[in-house]
Amino acid sequence: MNHLIDPQWFASLSQIALLGIGALSIIAILKAADYLVDGASGLARNLGLSELIVGATIVSLGTTTPEAAVSVLAAWTGNTGLALGNAVGSIIADTALVFGVGCMMMRIPAERSLLNRQGWLQLLSGALLAALAYGSYMMNPEDPTLGRNSGIMLLALLVIYMWFTVKWGRASQEPREENDEDSTPIWADSLRFLLGLIVVIVAGQVLVNCVEVLAARWGVSQLVIASTIVAFGTSLPELVVSITAVRTGHPGLLVGNVIGADILNVLFVVGSSAFAADLPLVNQEAPNPTQFLDFHLPFMMGTLILFRILIVPALKRGEFHKRQGIPLVMVYLVYLTLNGTMMT
Repeated sequence: MNHLIDPQWFASLSQIALLGIGALSIIAILKAADYLVDGASGLARNLGLSELIVGATIVSLGTTTPEAAVSVLAAWTGNTGLALGNAVGSIIADTALVFGVGCMMMRIPAERSLLNRQGWLQLLSGALLAALAYGSYMMNPEDPTLGRNSGIMLLALLVIYMWFTVKWGRASQEPREENDEDSTPIWADSLRFLLGLIVVIVAGQVLVNCVEVLAARWGVSQLVIASTIVAFGTSLPELVVSITAVRTGHPGLLVGNVIGADILNVLFVVGSSAFAADLPLVNQEAPNPTQFLDFHLPFMMGTLILFRILIVPALKRGEFHKRQGIPLVMVYLVYLTLNGTMMT
């Protein structure tokens, strides 16, 4: 049995009940992600890592855990449109909505080393996913898939990326003072991390089941729902972390969190999903079988390219201006509108 919870139970529920349970599961994912990130950050402090390394690795890894949990569970249960749509939709939401909103709130510093190093990795990771997808389609247009070999390659690149991020962070870290009064025991941080991980996985399974039943009842493709509703829900940790960082006077964390989350959505989310099960890129039962290749993937690349273009003047000024967030938010609204037309 591939489901943690029997999906037949969800099929017997009313539409209102499914929407309510789905909303509660998203809230549980967000709360659990907070526990996971707090626990992981505490572990990092106990292990003597700097906050720079924690933000670049553990925080981004923690905030993408909801996407990974939902996508991997969807892949295991055969809902491959949900797995790919969630990952690509989350990249669009992170880059256009999360960064756009944060940028409109205040001017964001443009750190040259971060944007010239990991900023290019952000674009290259998206290009790699596109190359794998279109390459598979060219070789086998009838049944293109992202298989286990692609998953293994992406996960291997994830390990390399995390290793280099830690190395770069250690090379640039500044001496910091230890604050023993604010530290928590390592067992408490470990418990928070494990509890958060368990709840994320269980709540992710519940969300997958609710979306599966609702999609069938509404006659909407799982790809459309995954790339909008689910992707937005699972991107809320990035949105919450980023807005909190801006409001508390740490806007630099916004850029690192968004870029890191985009990279991990490809290497971690898509990689682990493809490792769990082959991910078909064409749905022959849908009205538009190549919708993922024709719309979602090109829109993702266009969003990443637009973000890269906006980086150029930001580097010259040393900061992102508030008005630079406007085109990004508009791009996300266009994405939602076009997705809405596909639901009819």
